[in-house]
Amino acid sequence: MTPEDLVRLRRARDRMNREYAEPLDMASLARDALMSPGHFQRSFRAAFGETPYSYLMTRRIERAKALLRRGDLSVTEVCVAVGCTSLGSFSSRFTELVGQTPSAYRARSHEDGAVIPACVARTFTRPRRAGRPLAP
Repeated sequence: MTPEDLVRLRRARDRMNREYAEPLDMASLARDALMSPGHFQRSFRAAFGETPYSYLMTRRIERAKALLRRGDLSVTEVCVAVGCTSLGSFSSRFTELVGQTPSAYRARSHEDGAVIPACVARTFTRPRRAGRPLAP
């Protein structure tokens, strides 16, 4: 992979970080990276260790966790706010990454994490698949 490819892949990843709540399709992201959709998906996985869809859903679940901790939105409102169109798919992915349902996560107390600076908390609350280590 060339340095130029990495720059283009980062550009697509940055777009996912900024526009996670928008309907993003792989063809559009691949165009941002100046690659075909298949090559984009393979290159993204090689560069970042997960597929573009998985990365996008992790960003969405990460934001959903923050919204659910606030406690002023319903699970359905959070689902829509983070760009998911199916409550069932959102709940399944949330449960897969977090280990509990969105409703259970929202209902539990989050006061113990309130004293931790956000930049530190983000590292430890980032959703990740079972068996994957914490990011540095």
